[in-house]
Amino acid sequence: MRLFSFALTKKKKEKIGILMASAFGLGLSPVLPGTCGALLGVCIHVLIVSFFPLKMHLALLIFSFIGVCAVNHILTPLAESYWGSEDPGQFVLDEVAGYLFVPILFREGELWKVVLWGFILFRIFDIFKIMPPARLIDQQMHGPWGILLDDLVSAAYAAFFMYLIYWFGPDYLI
Repeated sequence: MRLFSFALTKKKKEKIGILMASAFGLGLSPVLPGTCGALLGVCIHVLIVSFFPLKMHLALLIFSFIGVCAVNHILTPLAESYWGSEDPGQFVLDEVAGYLFVPILFREGELWKVVLWGFILFRIFDIFKIMPPARLIDQQMHGPWGILLDDLVSAAYAAFFMYLIYWFGPDYLI
């Protein structure tokens, strides 16, 4: 007889998986769940920059990014099955990874400006998928890579535009 049982039942594993897949509930927001989910990426970014030395920032951002991408891949089948969709809106780990990709690519400016511009530009590019190949990926790729890659392309667009603002815009922007 076990006094302490740490084995998780299938139901508990599913609940933990759904909690993680929804970015700890942020993706369950009835309004803009992807935008709310991306806020977890913002929190991770701010925590890393606020509590770790500068020389560790990039490594920790990359480690966090890879971890979120891996969990995205692991939990995609569960999320698709649970919410009954190929790309459920509540499954927001792709938005978390997408936001985290922005400060990995853009390494300039003050934290609050990078967070503000990175978040706004990433969400605009991710929501509207203005330029290819993000729209093409979103429409034609499925599964974990299809869910994730359009967000990473949107993050790359955001970082590119942030560099344009940094190089050519007024100094007060970034």
